[in-house]
Amino acid sequence: MAESAASQCEDQFICSVCLDRLKEPVTIPCGHSYCMSCITDCWEQKEQEPPYCCPQCRESFSQRPLLKKNTLIAEMMETLQKTSLQTAAVECDVCTTEKSRAVKSCLQCLASFCQTHLQLHYQSPAFMKHKLVQASRNIQENICLSHKKPLDIYCQDDGQCVCYLCMIDNHAVLIIIFILHKCIGCSFDSPC
Repeated sequence: MAESAASQCEDQFICSVCLDRLKEPVTIPCGHSYCMSCITDCWEQKEQEPPYCCPQCRESFSQRPLLKKNTLIAEMMETLQKTSLQTAAVECDVCTTEKSRAVKSCLQCLASFCQTHLQLHYQSPAFMKHKLVQASRNIQENICLSHKKPLDIYCQDDGQCVCYLCMIDNHAVLIIIFILHKCIGCSFDSPC
């Protein structure tokens, strides 16, 4: 399911001229995006006179649009490429003969699993509470160095992810104050 979502996301960045990932993406006035070279070649190949039109929706433009690199799409493409490279290389840690592609990593087991070996985490009550994340080669990055627990809470004060024990250790006073205020019906804005 996560795999299909990733491929759907990737489909949004396909040039409809070359049918490949966008390279140096540009967006024309109708909102469609193309590789800079593809749309330039398309307009020059046809020796198109005004009006110029979008190859996809056929919207026409009286003047040839000025093409500028769409930096937002370029950054998203770069992120997508890094993500797909990272997940594509992850192999199942349980497969013995032929290594299958891992679909999830478990933060408790500190291992990555293919679809077949992942089933135990969905079927066995002992594994159902394990924290599963997108397949990653660097599972250790998602584990607290102090407590060996998953980093599953974002702390705004610290500006980083922490485990629940770090949250309790570092913010116990705030948690106790919050609970006391809730119990006696006070708000943080007004004194009790």
